[in-house]
Amino acid sequence: MNFIVGDIGNTSTRICLFNHKSKILKSIIFDTKNIFLRSFLKKTLKKLYKKNLRSEILFSCVVPLALKKIKQNLKDTNFKVFEIKNLKLKKLIKINIKNINQLGSDRIVNSIEGKKFNNCLIIDFGTATTFDIVKNKIYEGGVIAPGVKLSIKNLSQATALLPMFNLKKKQKSYGKNTKDALNAGFIWGYEGLINNIINRITLNWKMDYKIILTGGYANFFKKIVKKKSIVDQNITIKGVSRVYKELL
Repeated sequence: MNFIVGDIGNTSTRICLFNHKSKILKSIIFDTKNIFLRSFLKKTLKKLYKKNLRSEILFSCVVPLALKKIKQNLKDTNFKVFEIKNLKLKKLIKINIKNINQLGSDRIVNSIEGKKFNNCLIIDFGTATTFDIVKNKIYEGGVIAPGVKLSIKNLSQATALLPMFNLKKKQKSYGKNTKDALNAGFIWGYEGLINNIINRITLNWKMDYKIILTGGYANFFKKIVKKKSIVDQNITIKGVSRVYKELL
C-alpha cells in the first residue's frame, strides 16, 4: 500500500507519498510556518491522496508546536499521526548518547538511512549545520554549527549597514565592496569550518567511510569539501520512510 511521511524542520517541511517499494511518487515542500494557516495542511494532503493509502502518517519533527497543530487538524479524519520518537527506534539503530530526547529526529533518520554504509559522516545544511557520525552502524554523536542562511539573516538584522545577500560560488579575492566582502567571509569562513570539523571528526578513523551532504547548501558547498563526498537530498525523507516500513 501507499503511505505518507514527512519531515518538519525549523524552516521548511517536506511531505512525500511513497509506494510499497519505498519509491517517492509525489513530494511537496513548503514553509513550516504555513502549517499554522487554516486548512493549509488538509489542502496539501489532498494533493497526495491515492488509492490504497494507509491511514498512518509518520513525521520526523523538530518543531513540537507544528506537530501538535497537525494532530489537531487531522483529529476528525481517518489519519493517525505518529512521530518517529514514539516508535522503538532501538530496533533500527543503536544510539550511543546519554539522552535521545536531545537528539533531533531529523538527525536520527539521517543516521538510520546512512547506516547502510556502515561508517558515514552526514552533514546537513539546514537551519543549523549538523555533522552526524555513524560508526559500525552505531550512532555515535555529532557537531552542531551555525546554519548558513540563518547566519546571513541574523548578521543583516543585527547591523544597520550590512545588507542581506545571496552567496556566490566564485570568490577569487577579498571584497572591494560590502557584498563581496560578506561573500568572502561566508565562503572562506564556512570552507574552514566544514573542513576543520570533518578533519577533527575523522582524524583517527582507520576505516572506509562515506561523507554525505544534504540540505539547502549541500550542492553549493560540495566543491569546497576536500574529502570525497556525495549529495543526497532525499536521505532524511528516505530515513522516515525506512522507519515507517520497519516499525509501523
